[in-house]
Amino acid sequence: METLLIGLDGVCRDVLEPMFDADRLPALASLFEDGVVGDLESQVPPWTPSAWPSLYTGVNPGKHGAFDFLAFDGYDWGLVNRTHVREHAIWELLDRHDTSSVVVNVPVTGPPREFDGALVPGYVSPEPPTCHPEGLLDELEAELGEYRVYAPSGVEGDEAIEWYRRLVEMRGEAFRLLAEREDPTFGFLQFQQTDTVFHERPADETAVHTVFEAVDEQVAETLEACDPDRVIVASDHGIGPYSEDEFRVNEYLAEMDYLRTTTGEGGMPSWSSIVREKEESASSVGGRLVALAATLGISSQRMGDLLDRLGLKDFVLRHVSTGTVRAGSERVDFADSAAYMRSRTELGVRINKAGRDPSGVVAPAEYSAVRDDLITALNEARAPDGEPIFDDVAPAEEFFDGPYADEAVDIVTIPAGFDRLLSAAIRGEVFGDPPDEWNHKRTGIVAMTGDGVDETAGLDGAHLFDVAPTVLSSLGLPPCDRMDGGTLAPIDGVEPEPYAPFDPRLERTEDDDVTERLSQLGYIDDNEY
Repeated sequence: METLLIGLDGVCRDVLEPMFDADRLPALASLFEDGVVGDLESQVPPWTPSAWPSLYTGVNPGKHGAFDFLAFDGYDWGLVNRTHVREHAIWELLDRHDTSSVVVNVPVTGPPREFDGALVPGYVSPEPPTCHPEGLLDELEAELGEYRVYAPSGVEGDEAIEWYRRLVEMRGEAFRLLAEREDPTFGFLQFQQTDTVFHERPADETAVHTVFEAVDEQVAETLEACDPDRVIVASDHGIGPYSEDEFRVNEYLAEMDYLRTTTGEGGMPSWSSIVREKEESASSVGGRLVALAATLGISSQRMGDLLDRLGLKDFVLRHVSTGTVRAGSERVDFADSAAYMRSRTELGVRINKAGRDPSGVVAPAEYSAVRDDLITALNEARAPDGEPIFDDVAPAEEFFDGPYADEAVDIVTIPAGFDRLLSAAIRGEVFGDPPDEWNHKRTGIVAMTGDGVDETAGLDGAHLFDVAPTVLSSLGLPPCDRMDGGTLAPIDGVEPEPYAPFDPRLERTEDDDVTERLSQLGYIDDNEY
């Protein structure tokens, strides 16, 4: 193996350095001490399902087309997968040069495309994952036992921590087995639990240390087994605590008269509101009925008819607040709104533009003026303490360019310091209590060591888009001239060359159970889908 790329999801200096200082991560610490290390600026949005495709293609989302956990078709939506990433991955470009690869657990890589080597998809893939070549999963499980992308549903406490460790071990074991079989020139091994543990148990040192120590053990065993000429470690973004009040963008847009809501058919249900109301109303018959109605897609009018027939309508009206009813049943009416946040992890606002969106209400001639007014209104948003909500509110073209840029939001909203959760929920108020959680930050980390790595060269200004061209140059092969990044200074760069345009050999497939998949990913509880 000439180049090994180790991906650590959601890792930054603030996460690693305390564990380095405590000698908990000897293998990773050795890589960092022996090589060159720097901050790695992530893209916008700095979330897994868009950031990893940008890392492995070297292009911005406007060129590859994956902007979020969700892929939108008009006002309809489904879960993103590899068919939505419409640009060549590193290993597919290497295939053009008769160079083989083994790729394990990289997010948004399923269903895989054909190439010389082996691939086991990671995050957002279904369970069980579709691997390349066909039949690979059966072979892995015959050698290693059960292989899973996610922990089984319902595991808690010590059992959940044990599953963190087991999932990490599965990644390393699968990678080493495939590397021995394929003898690849390039290897890409990613660990997702480094991010998951901070979303689920940020204050649980035992859980955090279990995950990172397990990762370190797998890195050590992989380095010994594969003996790569050089190693690159990269994260897709950083992570840290969010302490400011939650800002509900759609509530703010409704107050500004840009957004309409509905309690009938259509619109996107606010899953987090439903779940929260279920929890908060556990002792309330009326509250549970409202939450159940929303879960089943029953409108408030239909629910009222049902309660009336059961003789419970007066009881519910006396005992359930209008806020509960609204949180349980109200959602954004995409078709009737001028602008809205579709999904909080898109990190922006979409304008309902006539001629582009199915029931667009903003005429093309008015689009620029409406967008300018929205940018002004969002820039004027202030927290209760008078501080600005956003560090930047800007037209999307400042962040995205390419053939798929029009599928993105129209206005990008960057929360101040990435210290405040932006929410797409409809809950009756613009601000909510600060979430007791960690979430994504813009700055990740990169480290490089081994043959051909100039350890005296700096990594100032390193960006997520630079990883793919750096990998190709490290193998003496030309990056694609469509890539937005360049070869990082510690590696001698190879002049980019044109590659054939991306040809989607795999047709898009329908996800038959999006809700189940979102639940597996842990986003039914956390996000507004």
